[in-house]
Amino acid sequence: METKHHFGPGASGPKLANFPFFSTSDLDEARDRVSRVFCDHRLRVMGSGRQLGAEMYYRRIRGIGVGRMRYGASVAIDPGCLESFALIQMPICGGEVVEHGRETVNSTPDVASVLSPTLSLSMRHGADTDKLFIKIDREVLERHCRQHLGGELKQAIEFLPRMSLLEPRSLSWVRLMNWLFDEVGQAHGVGGAILDSSLFSAQVEQMVITTLLLSQPHNYSERLSDDGPSIAPHFIRRVERFIEDNAHEPLTIGELAEHAGVSTRSLFAGFRKYRNTTPMQWLKDARLKRVREELLRASPETTTVTCIAVRWGFSHLGHFTADYKRSFGESPSVTLQR
Repeated sequence: METKHHFGPGASGPKLANFPFFSTSDLDEARDRVSRVFCDHRLRVMGSGRQLGAEMYYRRIRGIGVGRMRYGASVAIDPGCLESFALIQMPICGGEVVEHGRETVNSTPDVASVLSPTLSLSMRHGADTDKLFIKIDREVLERHCRQHLGGELKQAIEFLPRMSLLEPRSLSWVRLMNWLFDEVGQAHGVGGAILDSSLFSAQVEQMVITTLLLSQPHNYSERLSDDGPSIAPHFIRRVERFIEDNAHEPLTIGELAEHAGVSTRSLFAGFRKYRNTTPMQWLKDARLKRVREELLRASPETTTVTCIAVRWGFSHLGHFTADYKRSFGESPSVTLQR
């Protein structure tokens, strides 16, 4: 089967070229710099005649890290267990052989590896391999899973280590990764400010982790797919009050469900049944109202629609303007001119 190019160059060039972390031909320096992002590990060059040419590009977004790296030579990597984070590796070219727990994954541009924190790990990285990766802090991953389940985790999360990027269940992940790496790769000016926004970055973190939990099999997949009981109306009112009081905070669906004391599925079911909307749409509407309040108080001489919209977590100004006009019957610029 012909290999597909799932993760091509970004709109502005190679992925993450604007976030260089290191570049070196020294083995010890490469090990040290990689350890700062991941964990202590053993690293050795395999074979002879090929000089190391290690590079990493990296951007942190709350509890996740977005990166790209290569070693420029065949290397063996032995970290033992990752312990404090999960790692998803997606080769752009070349490949890796990943020994993880009792499984072996031949990772290629069609097959990603999904590495769990508590399983043993060793890798053989091919000389011509260039890969994208997503690092997720274990505490953040487990917190999101607990919020979706509405209860505690009795065991550590263990993913199936092989992710076929050709399977239908992985397509949402592939689309999300292309968007995310392109968005980070263009993070200059207003784009950079949006990524630094706590409101926006919280949604990115939530989206990445939720997509992984729903698209890649793991030991809690069956529980996540179960339908829970519908939420009672008083839980909905509790979430509505919480949103009104905290709309300025980087709220996620998991945090709303945790505040309500139910699973995310039950929260969605309750809002669909009793409000004919979703919890995040309710939050979005609350923020639109706050934007309007600020626009009515503001002067066009001292602020702009963009500044106020970004402050309230609206990163796509075209969509924001359309949503605002649909809600209030006029464009935000007209409101500001009043």
